[in-house]
Amino acid sequence: MDFLIHILLHVMLPLLVAGLFFRTRWKRAWLIMLATMLVDLDHLAADPIFDPERCSVGFHLFHTWPAIGVYLTALFVPWLRLAGAGLVIHMLLDGLDCL
Repeated sequence: MDFLIHILLHVMLPLLVAGLFFRTRWKRAWLIMLATMLVDLDHLAADPIFDPERCSVGFHLFHTWPAIGVYLTALFVPWLRLAGAGLVIHMLLDGLDCL
């Protein structure tokens, strides 16, 4: 997937989810889901930091399957739900790059 489209989806899909499922507090929900993009800091430990041919899922520490399991579990904890949603969206979008 083109890098610009990838980044745009990381911003717009959380906005869509915030608008659809958290209407009364969509701005807060969107900002929390955007903050979960910090999960990409694990890319700094890779060499090279960015490789367009590399699948992030399963490679970077915060993109591993056990981590994704934690993110999915967070969806069922009310006070972690927004962060979990942002992280799951992030992993799904990163997974598209692996196809």
